[in-house]
Amino acid sequence: MQNAGSNPRSAEPGSPSALVASAYQTGVVLMRNLRRRGVSVSCVDCDLSQPGFRSVYGQAHLCPDPDEHLDQWLEFMIGLARQTGDKPVLIAAADKFVSAMANCASELEKHFRFACSTGVVQSLLATKRRQYDIAGQHGLPVPRTAFISSPEELLDFAKSASFPCLIKPDHFREWERFAPGHPLLGQKVAVANTIGELEAQYRLAAEVTPQLMVQEIVEGPDNAKLVYLGCYAQNGERIGACIVRQIRTMPAHFGSASIVEPVLEPEVDRQCDTFLRAVGYAGVCEIELKRDVRNSIVYMIEANPRYSVTADAAPYAGVDLGWLHYLDLIGKKVDPVFPPVRDVRHVFLQRDFGSFRTYLDEGLATWGDILRFYRPPVGFFDFDLRDYRVTAIHSILLMKQLIGPPIRRIFPRRTRQGQ
Repeated sequence: MQNAGSNPRSAEPGSPSALVASAYQTGVVLMRNLRRRGVSVSCVDCDLSQPGFRSVYGQAHLCPDPDEHLDQWLEFMIGLARQTGDKPVLIAAADKFVSAMANCASELEKHFRFACSTGVVQSLLATKRRQYDIAGQHGLPVPRTAFISSPEELLDFAKSASFPCLIKPDHFREWERFAPGHPLLGQKVAVANTIGELEAQYRLAAEVTPQLMVQEIVEGPDNAKLVYLGCYAQNGERIGACIVRQIRTMPAHFGSASIVEPVLEPEVDRQCDTFLRAVGYAGVCEIELKRDVRNSIVYMIEANPRYSVTADAAPYAGVDLGWLHYLDLIGKKVDPVFPPVRDVRHVFLQRDFGSFRTYLDEGLATWGDILRFYRPPVGFFDFDLRDYRVTAIHSILLMKQLIGPPIRRIFPRRTRQGQ
């Protein structure tokens, strides 16, 4: 694969501005990448605690929550577009805003430039049931899965299932509705090693979400997980892609990547590209996959039709997905970018610090791995000295992760009294 070097390296004077839909750190790194290219960029979010409201890379605007007040959100977005004086590029970096953009596409497209495959995006994102149906129809293998809404349906699946199994909602935001202290609050999946454990997890989840997905686990170590990162033009052509391998995840084994590195996987690249072309996809997309050690088949775990955490690894691998997407949306001809595999790692420090002790305890990592995987060249998702206010917040959280457990072990009673 070759890297095309004829694309513009920076925005021309008078180029349209960009608006990132999310002030989470994912939105911050996308703003940073566009700002470095000379794009005037800002972001929106409905949560003032997100780091984008403290970032140096662009102004953040507090908007209504589109999940709860979609009409007000649309009105706010239209007003924001009118204030810019141009037709801004709109790029989603959170599921909440992908859904909102799909639901309001006909009105938004009068005021913004964004990927027009909204029907496909909505289908991919709306439910995991639809995701797996579409993948299966287009030849992308998926793990054995059932969508259940009763204990009887759960038992039917469990009787012939190979354990361990996962149980999860159609969309992870559904489990954000649990009451404080609920065991599944904030979790994306629950793991069961037996039928009894699976039934217990279902009873816990059914308090809020009786309709759930159960799935056999794709067996293999965390470094058998791959992530395809691609960008597709409005005409359906692929304009950039790379694949990264996960090294560690948070939480360990069933979480999201904390360290990745580029790899060459031609067959996986072909499968993912064929799938996205077949559904007529346009825009940035991430597909998470895992190779099963029992049969070497690579199964799709999840598709994210937006700029994602792991998408921030792509610029370090030589594919600036956000920039390519921006160029396409403003009508520039984009030469496809497929770089050779680079010796570089991408680290999400908070995740990696949170999971590293588990890997140590299980004998899956050594202290020497810190030197091995953090050595240059390396890029960090949540550490950027120029964005000093945001980095300060992340550094405080990291310190709490480092010193919190030892303090709780030394002063257990004092910690309990302070809670």
